[in-house]
Amino acid sequence: MSGTGSKEDGRGRLGAMVSGLAVAVGCVLFLGGFAWAAVVYQPYTIPTDSMAPTMNPGDRVLAERIDGADVRRGDVVVFTDEVWAATPMVKRVVGIGGDEVACCDKDGRLTVNGTPVDEPYVEQDPTAAGGKAAPASPQEFSATVPKGKIFLLGDERATSLDSRVHLQEAGQGSVPLSAVQARVDAVAWPMNGMIDRPSSFAALPGGVSAAGPLPLQLGAILVGVVLILGGAVYGPVAARLGRRKAPAGGAR
Repeated sequence: MSGTGSKEDGRGRLGAMVSGLAVAVGCVLFLGGFAWAAVVYQPYTIPTDSMAPTMNPGDRVLAERIDGADVRRGDVVVFTDEVWAATPMVKRVVGIGGDEVACCDKDGRLTVNGTPVDEPYVEQDPTAAGGKAAPASPQEFSATVPKGKIFLLGDERATSLDSRVHLQEAGQGSVPLSAVQARVDAVAWPMNGMIDRPSSFAALPGGVSAAGPLPLQLGAILVGVVLILGGAVYGPVAARLGRRKAPAGGAR
């Protein structure tokens, strides 16, 4: 009997150790994932419909804090520019320093340095004669982006107040890279998920930006939750099973 009791005690201690370790590792992953996300990301609320249908008014987004040097074409950025308004705004970068941005080509597309850009994020309703999709911009325009600046458009081209409104100003509607505060990576509420990098800009020099670490952070948090719950449940369950087996071992 004493031998059996010793085995059961050993199993109980091992179960407690495994349970405690799982909870401890889970807490590290859970809290670490949240801390990492808090350092890297900042939440914003979309104020207008200028980025519809990608983002709608009232949507809560997570934007990765970045330096202006990390900005690439296709990025949706949060910026503040005194000329535009002394408040954070959200638009999509379609041109960087040295680019010739124009609209529209014979197929109604935006062009960057003469290269047509397909923009699946822009809502294209068949409004033109013959059922053709509406052009990428209701008004034609062209601009040369100065070095160290970016050209920005909203995804809702009919009503967005973007670089097109400021074409007659110095810089032809461009914004300094230093005005950029963050790059939007995901719509957190409603949970629409990650915002894809537009592949249409990938062929241009500089390519597109890499995805942010949000999926890794969410994965760490999820694994942490599973370990915490699993560890918390395993200990009591193992102890209860051990108590049930103990009388049978003593009878033998």
